Amino acid sequence: MSLPTARGAAPRAAKERTARQRRAAATGALMVAPSTLVIAVFFLAPLVLTVWMSLHDWPLFGEQTFTGLDNYKDALTDAEVWHALGFTTLYTVITTIVIFAVAFGLAFLVRSERPGVGLFRTAMFLPVVVGMAASALLWSALYSPQGGTIPQLLSDLHLVTDPGSPFTAYWPALFAVVVMVVWKTAGLTMVLLVVGMQSIPAEVYEAAALDGAGKVAVFRRITLPLMRRTLALAVVLSVTGSYLAFDQFYILTHGGPGLSTMTVVSTIYRTAFVSYRLGYAAAIAVLLLVLLAVLNTVQLRVLRREGR
Repeated sequence: MSLPTARGAAPRAAKERTARQRRAAATGALMVAPSTLVIAVFFLAPLVLTVWMSLHDWPLFGEQTFTGLDNYKDALTDAEVWHALGFTTLYTVITTIVIFAVAFGLAFLVRSERPGVGLFRTAMFLPVVVGMAASALLWSALYSPQGGTIPQLLSDLHLVTDPGSPFTAYWPALFAVVVMVVWKTAGLTMVLLVVGMQSIPAEVYEAAALDGAGKVAVFRRITLPLMRRTLALAVVLSVTGSYLAFDQFYILTHGGPGLSTMTVVSTIYRTAFVSYRLGYAAAIAVLLLVLLAVLNTVQLRVLRREGR
């Protein structure tokens, strides 16, 4: 009598297990549905619309005309686009190097617990929570020749005799924007680096000290290799944010002097809302997206290869 019962129990157990798996799958799908909806509405749909616009001659008013890949061909041969890309790349390289130099210095200062270090960390991180536009407006006032703190300080230190606006020349304008961006974003990179440093076991540093390794050797051969993933994340964030720079240049330099500090996003904005060539602006935006995807993929693949 026990065998039929055992034979009947196995299918029932299998059915119950299948039912539980289906309920779990349905619950999981229900929980991710809001995020999926947000991604579909605010990312996928605009992306599809942008690609569709890039294939058309799309004026602000009037009928749209399908042009295929003509907008992409024009963008790849447009001297203004290439100039904007070159300037944005230069800005990205300079900003990333300076941010990491400053952030590493701050991270070494705050990585160990000591009196007041928590307050110092908070002070260094506070600019991160300020919006980029608000930060640019603040620094615009600081840079102002009419009562600005920075020109007055330079005059008091006798570094300049007649302080004026730094945004009337190319290199001073670029330097002024880089200083503002480093002030705004170095705190986030500092936090990422501190987390990476604190994840390294103390025993590794103790063993290096017993072997007589100096601070420079420890940094090069222990700290940097073991922080590779943290560094990759910080680099990706810095590079992506720099290539998408817009607010700081729109508020501080207005793309000047001339059009020398026009970034790629500024060019997209100018093409779309000054020249009203929405299809052409969409094509430049798609090309920028492809460039960022390639850059991030290369960085992550290099990391994976070096991490083996």
